[in-house]
Amino acid sequence: MRNKATFGISFYVKKYKAAEGLVPIYVRITVNGQYVDMSIKRKVRAEDWDARKCQVRKSAVDGISLNSYLGTIQNRLYECKEELERERRLVTMNAIKDRYTGQDSQSNTLLQLVEYHNKEMSYELKEGTMKNYRSTESYIRQFLKTKLRVKDIYLEELNYGFIKSFERYIRNNPLQANFPCNQNGTMKHMERLCKMMNLALREEWITKNPFIKYRLKFKHTERCYLNMPELLSLENANLSLERLRLVRDVFVFACYTGLSYIDTYNLSEENITVGVDDQKWITGRRQKSDKLFAVPLLPKAMRILNQYENHSPHSIRNSGKCFPVYSNQKMNQYLKELGEICSIKKKLTFHTARHTFATTVTLANDIPIETVSEMLGHTKLSTTQIYAKVIRQKVSRDMAVLRQRLE
Repeated sequence: MRNKATFGISFYVKKYKAAEGLVPIYVRITVNGQYVDMSIKRKVRAEDWDARKCQVRKSAVDGISLNSYLGTIQNRLYECKEELERERRLVTMNAIKDRYTGQDSQSNTLLQLVEYHNKEMSYELKEGTMKNYRSTESYIRQFLKTKLRVKDIYLEELNYGFIKSFERYIRNNPLQANFPCNQNGTMKHMERLCKMMNLALREEWITKNPFIKYRLKFKHTERCYLNMPELLSLENANLSLERLRLVRDVFVFACYTGLSYIDTYNLSEENITVGVDDQKWITGRRQKSDKLFAVPLLPKAMRILNQYENHSPHSIRNSGKCFPVYSNQKMNQYLKELGEICSIKKKLTFHTARHTFATTVTLANDIPIETVSEMLGHTKLSTTQIYAKVIRQKVSRDMAVLRQRLE
């Protein structure tokens, strides 16, 4: 039932708080005979206040602008009352005041949203993804503190200008010195904030997403992968250091299986099964998307797996894991060394192995893209199609066949 309340607003000055000839202006909110007073943070000379009209005399200095401000406050207080009525909430003088000052339960802040999102999504998103959200949170906190000079901001205050200003801040203020955010890195932070705002919209914390006119602009980048000569160079490299041999073997294994770093790290004996063709397969769920995947073990991958089965370290054998894998950071550091030893000019990271599997090992050898997508555990075929764009060697072979047919 709609709350029918008697409602009134009036302005007055507190003369007993006069200082240096100026008195503060207050607004009184009255509901059903009960009232609460609120300072509007403005002062006026006592002789310039018209108590009968409850406003500043027009002849006073800034009288017109002050009265305009009083009118704005009055209109907003009426809006607060109407909002409470539409939400079928109890209309009281304190409820209206709290809605006006943004202190009621409906006025959530940006940092409250960030904390709520990270708490709720921690049950759904993987730690690697949550780490990225915490990085975006750091940017938000720094932006509020150093750029806006506030501790927090109400969601209803966010607009397109805020979004663009935050984007510029990310570009010009790296979290780590000498490591500025590139275009795609900046867009990733903006994308995460947009997802949080969509959550606020679903929770009805806001009525309009400030991202509605904003467009994410990702820059297309070529996926780094090894061609066959580079892959063979890495496989056949004579390495004296055991740590480099281990990193090389695990990396090459990923090149022939398409496993990501975390899936290689977690690979255990339970993931090695016998497939429909009576051959060994790797089966499991992708750590990132939880999607099922199944990859037949190619001979080179099988040899590396058998190699570490025969002389696995004691700790690895007890844990049931197939490889003694270093941290992702260490793996990438050692891969850089391997690239220099093998004269590979490309920037090697562990994810390069996954790209190599998708391009050089499978698509370039005429494996259908649907099959590759299934083995990679992609949730969308469009994700796999990114790799298909870079295989010029296969395009050349296909066109050669067409050329012969036409002749």
